[in-house]
Amino acid sequence: MTLRIPFRYMEPTFFAGLLDDPVLWVRVRPWGRALLFDCGQLHHMAKRTLKSVAALFVTHAHMDHFMGFDTLVRHVLVSPRILDVFGPPGLAEKIEHKLCAYDWNLNESFWCTFRVHEIFPRHIQRWLFPGPQRFRRQPDGKVGRIDRIVFSNRWVSVEAQQVDHHIPVLLYRITEQPTFCLDSGRLAAAGLAGGPWIKQLKRQFHKRLLGEEALPVMRSHGKKEHSQEVADTRRLYEVIRKRLVPSSIGYMTDLGYSEKNAATVVDLLQGVTLLVGECAFLADHVEKARRSRHLCTLDMNLLLQKLRPAFYLPVHLSKSCGEMSQKLYDELESPSGTTLVHLPERLLPRPLLPCEVRLDSLGE
Repeated sequence: MTLRIPFRYMEPTFFAGLLDDPVLWVRVRPWGRALLFDCGQLHHMAKRTLKSVAALFVTHAHMDHFMGFDTLVRHVLVSPRILDVFGPPGLAEKIEHKLCAYDWNLNESFWCTFRVHEIFPRHIQRWLFPGPQRFRRQPDGKVGRIDRIVFSNRWVSVEAQQVDHHIPVLLYRITEQPTFCLDSGRLAAAGLAGGPWIKQLKRQFHKRLLGEEALPVMRSHGKKEHSQEVADTRRLYEVIRKRLVPSSIGYMTDLGYSEKNAATVVDLLQGVTLLVGECAFLADHVEKARRSRHLCTLDMNLLLQKLRPAFYLPVHLSKSCGEMSQKLYDELESPSGTTLVHLPERLLPRPLLPCEVRLDSLGE
């Protein structure tokens, strides 16, 4: 069965199996670039796929979520651009140690720069690692957080919230920006007729000029029409736009079940179109889940009843449950309206054995 997930701008790909390190790659089609969520093992991803990444969003710096950063550096190193990296407090120091572990004596002026955003509850601390300066860390300012949004462009926005996993871990929600769409019924109720002014209103919407330029609109009275200038085009659009719920993706991994964590998850991820969410343990491993601050199927069933995503993709099953992956899907209870998406156990190829590459078995 082919899933038809209703995204207008986003094209998500999960580059891992159920037992692999989680890696979510989201291509933003009209932008031609991608967002990467976590970077455990990346060596299986094509170079052009990694070079398309414009921003990396790290949940936390455990090895299975962060060790692939070196692979990313390897592939984007000679790109003359800034690559943004978002993550929890302390991430910049960890990246500094990673980059300092290599010799950069052959640095060039066209190498890329990493801009690291450490996300605190009330502010974001930024740091630069310029390739032309051998990736030496430089402060890049501190900005206050007025909402949960940490990244946005014309097509998508990314929100972040902090949860607990013995250390701070970030949840992310990627939401498509609203599209220009008018409601014919609201248009008629407002006494407005179609015309070239709609094209001008659309231009203001896409250039983010609503409310800044007056616009002559066509008023309709019976069979008669006349032009009238409207100064507040932002309010005009709010009156006549079609009410659509933007599609979204929730990314949730490595958190313990607690009332506080559950409330944060529901606050940020309720109603997402696609939930990519950890379910590390089966029901009879609940005590192990509690000790390691992970979620089990019992926890996910409680959360799914509150979140009600259109699609749920369970990920990051513990390797201790590796031969019981079907039981995971059997134990998950999707609420009405939620489609459960299945992953293969492994997406990455099996590691090589010495006997498979012995020199004495190779021909001349």
